[in-house]
Amino acid sequence: MNQDDTPSGRLQKAPENFLSRDGIKTVFSEGKAGRRDFIRRAFAAAAVGAAAPAVLAQANPVPLEGGDPNILNLPEHSTSLGQGVAPEGSYGKPSKYESNVLRRQSPGLTQTTQASVSFAPLQSLFGIVTPSGLHFERHHQGWWDIDPSKHRLMINGMVKTPMVFTMDEIMRLPSVSRFHFIECGANSAAEWGNVAVPTVQYTHGMLSCSEFTGVPLITLLERAGADLKNGKFVLAEGADGSSMTRTIPMALILSGEVLVAYGQNGEMLRPENGYPLRLVVPGVQGVSWVKYLRRIKLGDMPFAAKDEAVHYVDLMPDGQLRQYGSVQECKSVVTTPSGGQVLLDKGFYNITGLAWSGRGKVKKVDVTVDGGRNWREARLEGPVMSKSLTRFNLDWVWDGKPAIVQSRATDETGYVQATYKQLRAVRGTRSIYHNNAIQSWLVQENGEVKNVQLS
Repeated sequence: MNQDDTPSGRLQKAPENFLSRDGIKTVFSEGKAGRRDFIRRAFAAAAVGAAAPAVLAQANPVPLEGGDPNILNLPEHSTSLGQGVAPEGSYGKPSKYESNVLRRQSPGLTQTTQASVSFAPLQSLFGIVTPSGLHFERHHQGWWDIDPSKHRLMINGMVKTPMVFTMDEIMRLPSVSRFHFIECGANSAAEWGNVAVPTVQYTHGMLSCSEFTGVPLITLLERAGADLKNGKFVLAEGADGSSMTRTIPMALILSGEVLVAYGQNGEMLRPENGYPLRLVVPGVQGVSWVKYLRRIKLGDMPFAAKDEAVHYVDLMPDGQLRQYGSVQECKSVVTTPSGGQVLLDKGFYNITGLAWSGRGKVKKVDVTVDGGRNWREARLEGPVMSKSLTRFNLDWVWDGKPAIVQSRATDETGYVQATYKQLRAVRGTRSIYHNNAIQSWLVQENGEVKNVQLS
């Protein structure tokens, strides 16, 4: 279908990552046939004609004449004894052939005496779960490996009985496990300034999704006799050198969503992710997921901590600062094809990506390959869970011509992911946080993919 609200007209003059819509040709249009017919036609079309040698290099990697030596000649691993189980006391590692799948740092963000941010390699991940060892990092005063036997969590403020919990006492309580995404409020920040960072790891890599295990915060508050009638906010404080403190509305806590978590992806939290205890605040920017959690204080008004009164605020067009804008709005990004990747040949490809919303479940994702002129609804791969990443896929035949690939998510509240024109009309151009605009990837004729931006 055609998109009625796509902005048109002249683009802002900027580096070569900016393109004019008038210079973009429609590169693909598909009828209403079923997916199997679509794939069958794609491979059939690629198999005929001198100009279409292959759909993908993997589809027909070598001529049949003479056979493939990797099949005809048995490799060592098919004729010899392999290795035994991992040595006792060891921790499993990925294959050496996957050594390029790593968190990476960016020198363009705020630094302390050491790097404070690393980005998750979204382009190399499958499904919705981020392995703990690839989870993005954001530190305000570095990370620590804290002795859990000495760590304590205090509950005070508007409670009948201030309490101090040890880790053993917390882990004895009834626990729950839930999948949730966590996104830094500054994710995609560079795009506000029209900076064409090269890959999806840098544009959207301050995003991860895990299964978190812990105790609902409301359980601990109730044990301390919290004043649930007059208490409206809690202050969460971390034990790192920055004493990170954030205000959390009781409305979120009363729902049972907010967790005091010690587990991640089936094991204890990693030190860089807050071991031994962190807050999980689904749908809210990552800075509120206080790591190394040591204190919860119940109060009747926002606490105006430094990292919510003067930091992590949005600079609006009129010069005022928007505070406490914590919810991460509906957002999506195509991870393949994406910046830095290369399409090996024209033919069939699976477009894939991630969608998420801080207000609930993703309802649908539309994908375009012509810069927004035509949109097709992608398949949402299960499970689709509230305030969790959702994987989407779409079948596509690339004809070898320039294409602009975008995704646009809609959540269960009806909110539709904004274009840059729509977002900047409200937020201006000087923001840093909460950029959830549609991301564009240009597939060039040589198959190389680069980051571009349509205004």
